[in-house]
Amino acid sequence: MVKHNFKKLIIWKESIELIFKTYEVTKTFPDNEKFGLTSQLNRCSVSIPSNIAEGTSKSSEKHFKVFFRNGFRFCL
Repeated sequence: MVKHNFKKLIIWKESIELIFKTYEVTKTFPDNEKFGLTSQLNRCSVSIPSNIAEGTSKSSEKHFKVFFRNGFRFCL
């Protein structure tokens, strides 16, 4: 399998931008959402590039695709 350099993937770069945008938006949420929706959205946004990066270290294309899909699936 060809190893992917996740830092060169457009989807990874865009997912990093998503993190910053998500944190900006969730800062405007009311305090009573601090440990609910705010936390969930922030963790979800971080999980996308994390799963992409982790998938690139796997030994097969199949494993890479699983981690790639999981980065988005758990946020739905």
